Amino acid sequence: MSRRALDSASPRTPLVPRWGWWIPIGIVFVIMIVADGFGGLLAAVAVVAFLGALFTLITNRPGALNLPSRRWATGALIASIVLTIPAGALLGSNAEDDAPVAAADPVVTETSSPAPTPTASEAPTATPTPTPSVTPTPTPTPTQVPPAEEITAEPGTALALLATLPVKGSAPGTGYDRVGHFGESWIDVDGNGCDTRNDILQRDLTNLALDGSCTVLTGHFDDPYTGAQIDFQRGVNTSILVQIDHVVALKDAWRTGAQQLSQGQRIALANDPVNLRASDGSANGQKSDSNAASWLPSNKGFRCEYIARQVSTKAAYGLWVVPAERDAMQRVLETCPDQPAFASGGGGAPAPAEEHPAPVEEPAAPVEEHPAPVEVPPAPVEEPAPVEHVSYENCTAVREAGAAPIRVGDPGYAKHLDRDGDGIGCE
Repeated sequence: MSRRALDSASPRTPLVPRWGWWIPIGIVFVIMIVADGFGGLLAAVAVVAFLGALFTLITNRPGALNLPSRRWATGALIASIVLTIPAGALLGSNAEDDAPVAAADPVVTETSSPAPTPTASEAPTATPTPTPSVTPTPTPTPTQVPPAEEITAEPGTALALLATLPVKGSAPGTGYDRVGHFGESWIDVDGNGCDTRNDILQRDLTNLALDGSCTVLTGHFDDPYTGAQIDFQRGVNTSILVQIDHVVALKDAWRTGAQQLSQGQRIALANDPVNLRASDGSANGQKSDSNAASWLPSNKGFRCEYIARQVSTKAAYGLWVVPAERDAMQRVLETCPDQPAFASGGGGAPAPAEEHPAPVEEPAAPVEEHPAPVEVPPAPVEEPAPVEHVSYENCTAVREAGAAPIRVGDPGYAKHLDRDGDGIGCE
């Protein structure tokens, strides 16, 4: 057989058994995937393919990849080079995500070393004339201090407002009652004739079609939480696609100070436009009652406004933040220190709270004169009377029927409508 025939025949017997190659290769794969995720996986495949192909080209042995010939090795080599392009792009994006954190450290080290305490104190007094050389040295120090001390948190910004919020542990969520503590969903608190849901839909959607002056029938929605484009249409199976999110979830508010608010203040919080935002229904479901430490919108471009709304709402209603929540809020707002705070209606909320006790005292007087008001509690018992074996397929049907939220004892209440099992469905 000729030399050329031998060269084109199957490669020679491997120097190392194939399993002997794959033990170190497997270790490399695990390390790369843990370190860089999918980008690390692509990089590991490219490296293994490149080295395996190069080995076969040089030795004409199958190697770890069991390549049958140099022609196959050449193809594998080219493929490995091509694969480095997407791998490099993914690894680069991971590095960009970490960039803001890495950028913060150098600022701190620069300000700490060139600004010894004596020099900083001499800067203002050294200006008269004593030593011209001393003046240039401290001059850069004051300009570097603001980023380190976060002096960019100017009055009126969400970052400055965050610093004023109390930081405490979370209170127990026991006893939380959505309707009992925060009122019925989507009532007309501002007296404009429209319920809160339709007010927010009119504010956040475009190209609206209305039934009368209030009810939104159709509209276009650019969801800030996910970046999705949604063509909203009111209906049994479609209304749920666009929901109204309480930016500070009501159960989270209950755990961070709302238990100490009056009923009037809590109703104001639940219907405050600053604390409400139209959102993709699935994103709202994923968030549930999470705070900033455990959930943020997937659309990073909206996170600054989202956190600013949370901070403004908590400040307006005297709520606190838990330590992990405050840290998460600060990380977001440090990327946008000029993000303004919102003027929440909570500032005026105490007024209804002061008025509310007065009506509470009035019933006490009539009770003494005529016991008739004692009959008021049984009034709700009269509502279940017209039970006609109503049933609803889902929450959209409940809302269409005007029965949301639906509670235990209401016509049509069923467990599949009450996902969190708190006795109130379709909140």
